[in-house]
Amino acid sequence: MSGPSSVLTEIEALLAPHGLSLRGLVRFGPEDAAPMLDDGARAEAVLLIGAAGGAMWPHFERWRMSQADRGGADPLDRWSKIVIDEIGNRIGAEPCYPSDPPYQPFQRWAMQAEGLEPSPLGILIHPRLGLWHSYRGALMFRALDGAVETPVRSEVHPCDTCRDKPCLSTCPVGAVSPDGFDVAGCRRHLVTPQGQGGCMTSGCLARNACPVGDAFRYPEAQLKFHMEALRLPGTDGSASRPRT
Repeated sequence: MSGPSSVLTEIEALLAPHGLSLRGLVRFGPEDAAPMLDDGARAEAVLLIGAAGGAMWPHFERWRMSQADRGGADPLDRWSKIVIDEIGNRIGAEPCYPSDPPYQPFQRWAMQAEGLEPSPLGILIHPRLGLWHSYRGALMFRALDGAVETPVRSEVHPCDTCRDKPCLSTCPVGAVSPDGFDVAGCRRHLVTPQGQGGCMTSGCLARNACPVGDAFRYPEAQLKFHMEALRLPGTDGSASRPRT
């Protein structure tokens, strides 16, 4: 590898066939709480990898349909790890994932890298993509010298300039409010006939109501996939946030 620009170009080329993309770079200074690599060394930089809109969906679906177990209990996490692990091995970087301990602060990294802030649903809202994006993993580097072009940070939080705020009034059970996202209340609604005929069919009504990034809205099959994941039983979910 001749330098950081060539590394990023190589990573972009490896991600493109899977519908994934680079989502920002965070560098850690001596005083920052940097993640630790497997050998105990501090990472100097972390490169976020994710998806914009529904670009990854057909690639993931083809892989899932090719698996005898349809990808297992967490197919999207499994597919993401297969793709990103292979890229990490090729370029000599160490992968990490939102679903794996030690749990890394992906939302904080995304806020540092692109200047994003949370929406009332808990999902970070992007000025161009809206709520239709995700972070599938990251690559940690021991060293990444030189200047690297990164996404322009947003200086305006879209929610601050949204006059009508339809996400706060669209949820039929008021699970979305300025105080946050009531996951437990949402899950209780999803198992009712109203929930089955609404959000479970066409995706979260509050998320769909957001006017930002409408052109990047997930396809119907992807919306249903994420709603099924949200409906999975567990704890009361009061501290949970949707990841995608």
